[in-house]
Amino acid sequence: MLPSAAGPPAVRRGPEHVPGAHTRAGNAMGRTRAGLLAGAARAFAEHGLRRSTMQSVAAAAGVAKATLYNHFRTKDEVASALLSAELDRLTALAVSLPRDQALAALSDELGAHPVLRRLAGTEPETLTALLAVGTERWAELTGRLGAALQVDGDSAELAGRWLLGVVLQPGRSTTRHRHADRLAAVLT
Repeated sequence: MLPSAAGPPAVRRGPEHVPGAHTRAGNAMGRTRAGLLAGAARAFAEHGLRRSTMQSVAAAAGVAKATLYNHFRTKDEVASALLSAELDRLTALAVSLPRDQALAALSDELGAHPVLRRLAGTEPETLTALLAVGTERWAELTGRLGAALQVDGDSAELAGRWLLGVVLQPGRSTTRHRHADRLAAVLT
């Protein structure tokens, strides 16, 4: 291209990144990560946490192991990211519903969660270790729950302890829903 009288030739550049805006590459990475976490959930539900490998997670996600390693260095990182994503999903679910329905929906999700059910059946010590969080982490989790349910700290503590019980002993959905109704009435 010849320079024009107006100045040097225009240089073609890609789209400029605007902070806070999503790019196609960022969206693709997010989709890949979501697919990897979905694969991890399938692998952990099928094999348990201990018996799952990075290879089994990659296979369940339908990707090469190298792709998995591009996002996560260890199986523990995968498990941690899956837990975080599930907490985000459950929080969003609770926020979108009235309190009694939110508690019922959370109890259904936790009571039937395939990874939690697998761990309860084959790796109860792993499940116990996962649930035995420290004081600060418990305060963070109940704070999130309280914000989602729009209740105070004591009410969030009560709801959190009930939901822990659901993880350990889910019981029947109809019973959980009755308990969710009663608990919601107490929390109001």
